[in-house]
Amino acid sequence: MERPLLEIREVSKHFGGVYAVNGVSLDVKQGGICGLVGPNGSGKTTLFNTILGLYRPDQGNIYFNSSCISNLAPHQIYALGLVNAFQLPRLFLQMSVLDNMLVAARGHQGDRLLNSLFLRRKWQEQEKGLIQEALDILELVELDKWAFSPASELSGGQRKLLEVARGLMAKPTLLLLDEPAAGINPVLGRSIFQKLKDFSHNGTTFFIVEHRLEILFEFASWVYVMDKGRTVAAGQPQVIIDDPAFYQVYLGEE
Repeated sequence: MERPLLEIREVSKHFGGVYAVNGVSLDVKQGGICGLVGPNGSGKTTLFNTILGLYRPDQGNIYFNSSCISNLAPHQIYALGLVNAFQLPRLFLQMSVLDNMLVAARGHQGDRLLNSLFLRRKWQEQEKGLIQEALDILELVELDKWAFSPASELSGGQRKLLEVARGLMAKPTLLLLDEPAAGINPVLGRSIFQKLKDFSHNGTTFFIVEHRLEILFEFASWVYVMDKGRTVAAGQPQVIIDDPAFYQVYLGEE
């Protein structure tokens, strides 16, 4: 039986006496969109930060592509193909939108001294290819018109889109997204999720925290519900919608 792409086993993370994540176990299978929902303060972002190596788990283990990553540094986890797009965009505001994209690309040949001196044509050809890839992704998120403008000129919603686009530029095996539809009109939000689903057919898996449930549930194949640091429900979106636990913890209704 094929192992899940991401395996979280009894992971806990506490701050002082408060458990932000408390004994969470879940799987993210290869391909498609997996969702993570729950009320504010339920532990979703802390769980993401623990997966990414920004926090070390106090208990439990995390496996990615069958390898334990619990004690790896964030840059080591990134190198394995597990990438994050932050809830609050972290952009180089004085650089152009296009340059922000190129920074996220992997394996720049021109970064190596010998290549820059003796293999100039090779890395210049690579750079042309990366520029085209970046422009294609910017078109996907409807930012191609601002490719040569400073990132500082983008609106808040556009900066959010650029953060998602940079995640895609890194060609991740698994991309974690924290509220990609926040601050975006519903039509564009659905368009972005549709494109993410299209990307999943090419081998990228998405694990997404999202409060716009009407959009997430339309495209996710599996959803986990968190409350008070624990997972309290899991299943296909329609199963979650019919689960009383969903209304009790997420909407505060019996």
